[in-house]
Amino acid sequence: MSTATIPAPPVAQAPKPVRRRSQLLPRLLIGTLVAAALAGLGWYGFRGYRALTSPAVPTVPTAKVKRGDLSLSITAKGDLRGTNPDVLTAPMMGGSELHITMLRKTGEPVKAGDVVAQFDTTEQEFKLREAEADLAEADQKIIQAKALADAQDEEDRYALLKAQSDLKLAELEVRRNPVLPAITARQNDLAVEAAKDHLNQLQHNVANRKATNDAAMSVQQAGRGKTASQADTARRNIESMTLRAHRAGYVALKANTNFNGFFFSGMVLPLFQVGDTVRPGMALAEIPDLQNWEIGAKIGELDRGHLAVGQKVAINIIAIPNRDFVGHIKDLGSTTGPPWDRSFECKLVLDNPSPELRPGMSAQIVVTTDELHDVLWLPAQALFESDGRTYVFVRTGENFTPKDVTLVRRNETRVIVSGLKEGQEVALSNPLEMAKKKTASSAASALPK
Repeated sequence: MSTATIPAPPVAQAPKPVRRRSQLLPRLLIGTLVAAALAGLGWYGFRGYRALTSPAVPTVPTAKVKRGDLSLSITAKGDLRGTNPDVLTAPMMGGSELHITMLRKTGEPVKAGDVVAQFDTTEQEFKLREAEADLAEADQKIIQAKALADAQDEEDRYALLKAQSDLKLAELEVRRNPVLPAITARQNDLAVEAAKDHLNQLQHNVANRKATNDAAMSVQQAGRGKTASQADTARRNIESMTLRAHRAGYVALKANTNFNGFFFSGMVLPLFQVGDTVRPGMALAEIPDLQNWEIGAKIGELDRGHLAVGQKVAINIIAIPNRDFVGHIKDLGSTTGPPWDRSFECKLVLDNPSPELRPGMSAQIVVTTDELHDVLWLPAQALFESDGRTYVFVRTGENFTPKDVTLVRRNETRVIVSGLKEGQEVALSNPLEMAKKKTASSAASALPK
């Protein structure tokens, strides 16, 4: 008997742990990222704490207090100028503008009598020709009037002679009156009276005509004089429109204050050139006196009290480096400028001029104001002033301590003080301000970027 084999039911297999691993990996990744972020924040916080709590140690430039002999001097830059310049100005032409047709360049040498500038004379030449034509016409009118007056004088002279002759004839007829009838004698007397009246009237008319002719001639002469004056004025204007040098020297052109182009604040006005328009009376150029030189320099108000008129000055002309020049102070001008940068102009006279000098050359001046012996001195930037105090920062170990001092003398570069010892080290800048800037910079650099 055959037995049927019943297949066994399938055995269920255990599920694989795939889904559990897929949930574990994201959790591990998130935990790792959170830990890294917390560690980063902790590191930056620690750096910021260290930056805020650690003392700033800035690098402060220093200098040492020195003792010895010291020459106090004032230095400044200036420019060379010729004194008493021969200024060439545009001629006065009654308000009409002038146009430059010829002009020498700045620095060009000239001799006395040389032409420096010329203006357009077209208008004045036209006026001259017009005045000369009017003058010729006036001369012809005067000749005509004189000829007419002479002809009238001849007629009047002839009329007077005839009237006088008639009077004499009438008077001769009167002499016959005793032998003539009464009527004829009366007629002769009336003829004499008529001749006398005619002569008197003629003499009066001649005098009036002469006065009239003389007045007309005076009018003609006045018109001619006016025309001649206009012609002379035109000639003088034409002559004055050529500017000549009155002395030998070098031409120094002026800035064109009549400039009509684009101009911005701070720009330097251009010099005059050919083709520019000039108003009458404007200074066009000058020829400095090369025998007498002057230097103008701007000096700070702080040094004014150490300068005096007549004080000797050492001068170095930049363009002539191998030559030493000397001079003296001529004048101290008024103080100008904003409150934070006050200065004054100092004029100096050059005592030993040289033929190589030219207007506008740059000069370095040095004025020795005093010679002091056995004094304590510092660089000027080591001295600080605030709230009425004068003090320096003295090094004490790794730090600086402010110390009050007494200022004896000062100039732009050095100060003489008392209250310190030779060899002490002082700061050349304010260490407190530098520490504040260092702290602010460190705090900013510690922030996360």
